[in-house]
Amino acid sequence: MRIIFVKFREVSQKYPIVRGMASYTLIWPTGCLVQQKLVGKDELNYGQALRFSLYGGFFVAPTLYCWLRCSSYFWPKSDLKSALTKALIEQVTYSPAAMCCFFFGMNMLEMKPITECFEEVKQKFWPTYKVGVCVWPVLQTVNFIFVPEHNRVVYVSFCSFMWTSFLAYMKSRETRNKLKDPTKDNNPKHKSHFENNVNIESANQVEDKNKKASIIR
Repeated sequence: MRIIFVKFREVSQKYPIVRGMASYTLIWPTGCLVQQKLVGKDELNYGQALRFSLYGGFFVAPTLYCWLRCSSYFWPKSDLKSALTKALIEQVTYSPAAMCCFFFGMNMLEMKPITECFEEVKQKFWPTYKVGVCVWPVLQTVNFIFVPEHNRVVYVSFCSFMWTSFLAYMKSRETRNKLKDPTKDNNPKHKSHFENNVNIESANQVEDKNKKASIIR
């Protein structure tokens, strides 16, 4: 066991992305399970937790690592101005893309149709983004000022624990179905149009019966 730990430490020091992937693989499913407990589920959905683990470890961690490396390259200083610049740019570039990918990717892992994936992105992106834009600029400013570059993915992974629980909550919300039954439509225009069609069909049926009766006579 000690040998495995030493080897992992050597690899993680040489490849910082490995630490980020390992932490996200554990933290994301934990956040998902915590959210399920908080909403009072009797039986935990371990399949959903596994999907969170796969998505967090193999997609979020590598993409976040690439973004942090790019931001450090373009703004290498660790002063307040550079940190604020990177945090604000993240909110208009990486964060929107990450949230869209989250809702789309998680639905793909659930084997849902493409149309449902896009529909969930459209309905849940903006409510999620409004919360994130109030939280992440502060956390990332601290990250870019005080945390060494090789530990930034790990720092974000711990900060994202509660955020992951929030994402799990948003993911668990039902998507509104926009396909309506015309017989249950409350729109008066649609209702009157439907009733007119029914009346026309009834009138045609009565006319056909009268024609048949006249022929028999």
